Amino acid sequence: MDRYAVIGNPIAHSKSPEIHAAFARQTGQDISYERILGPIGGFDGAVMQFLRGGGKGMNVTLPFKLAAFEIASSASERAIAARAANFLRFDGEEIHCDNTDGIGLVNDIEQALGFVLTGTRALLVGAGGAAQGVVLPLLHAGVATLTISNRTEEKAHALVAMIAHAAPDAKQRLQARALPKLAGTRFDIVINATSSGLNNEAPALPPGVYAPGSLAYDMVYGKGATPFLQHAMAQGAARCSGGLGMLVEQAAESFFLWRGVRPETKPVLQTLRQQLGEPG
Repeated sequence: MDRYAVIGNPIAHSKSPEIHAAFARQTGQDISYERILGPIGGFDGAVMQFLRGGGKGMNVTLPFKLAAFEIASSASERAIAARAANFLRFDGEEIHCDNTDGIGLVNDIEQALGFVLTGTRALLVGAGGAAQGVVLPLLHAGVATLTISNRTEEKAHALVAMIAHAAPDAKQRLQARALPKLAGTRFDIVINATSSGLNNEAPALPPGVYAPGSLAYDMVYGKGATPFLQHAMAQGAARCSGGLGMLVEQAAESFFLWRGVRPETKPVLQTLRQQLGEPG
């Protein structure tokens, strides 16, 4: 039985083991999948311990996505562009990394939620590892403009510069702003890529950022209406969604990269929504 795991801190909330177990039953794959609490400052050691114990691969969640890119000996194009990874595959002592977050986010927004990204004005809140993984896929999905905003404006500018270097043709659609400077600008979709929801907090967005018919999307899942989503509803967002669908979609991409079989995501997402009491 091939061993896989998800590593993060915190990690007890992760539904990845249930998702991959469902994928394995669906596709007839004989695997095990576990949670690993990664020690802060000890990520590399935890990965190598799992690898040398016979592990075949790992998913990586907060706060280790930047470290996952650094530990890898090879990387996919999308991981190189993001300089962050949520996927590791082991071949002996060699570690290959990828980033499936972006395709997971886009697939959930467009396929599951039916929200067309082409031509939209998008706001991405946060500039850390979670945000880095989704910028290029959002641009490839056809957003008209993508504004990256962060509590520290310099970090948002750094992410814009990094993505513009990786994709020069997208530079004109990217901009960075501090959170207070968003006042008076409306967006069709606002995506929270910070971990604020895990701490029952919300980014300090000014009023008036939600355009008519807009979608508010929080990458955090399993928390119901997070403070970010509550604020969005109060400020006029037409639709709101947590990140459970993104989790399932990025997991399906990881499963495919490991096993060469692409699972169906809809029944797995429906089951999880029922278990967590989230609307579908």
